[in-house]
Amino acid sequence: MCFSATASFSAGLVLSVIGVTTIKYSTTSSQTMFASIPLLFAVQQLVEGFVWLSLTNGAFVLWREMSIHAFLFFAQVMWPIVIPLSIYLLEENKKRILSLKLLVAMGFLVSAYGIYCLLNYRVNATVGNYHVAYSIYLPESALNDRGLLYILATVVPPFVSSIKKMWLFGATIVLSYLISKIYFPEYVISVWCFFAAIMSGVILVIIKDNKALNGALIKASGTYN
Repeated sequence: MCFSATASFSAGLVLSVIGVTTIKYSTTSSQTMFASIPLLFAVQQLVEGFVWLSLTNGAFVLWREMSIHAFLFFAQVMWPIVIPLSIYLLEENKKRILSLKLLVAMGFLVSAYGIYCLLNYRVNATVGNYHVAYSIYLPESALNDRGLLYILATVVPPFVSSIKKMWLFGATIVLSYLISKIYFPEYVISVWCFFAAIMSGVILVIIKDNKALNGALIKASGTYN
């Protein structure tokens, strides 16, 4: 989250409320992971609050390395697998399931490489222009290749899915990334997460719509029986 520790902690609290509400609206076990995304966003924002404190307040300097690694674990390891896998678990169209399986496999590879990088390469974070800039000191070619696979694993699944309004979630991810990349190129990782609130709102809408649809199908099934 941009701006300050206070903003990050505030966003974390707001997202926690959205996350709990979204989980309450989920009606099946297959929806649980997707419905949990806003709550995971909340935890990530709270973690970045501690990144801010560790960079701007000497009393929290001992928290710096741990909080930076924790934030990057969310950004670089968790999202490439949680997003495609959560969408895959919702899918019922057999043809689309196959495509989503391939994207899940890609996500696992990206996440596994993310873990390797966090364990073997130096990472850092600095504050500038009210944003946090995260750095992972990888070879340039590795950064480019991993970046492409990361985007494919996180952006493509919503557009493959047949779930009602899932494309809107994908569009929000794309728009968020483009705005971050164009206007905040040095702070993409942090600024992209700024849009977590918008993404979480879309997830809530999707879960609510599918709850209504599931309820209508169950009612219709009972009528015919």
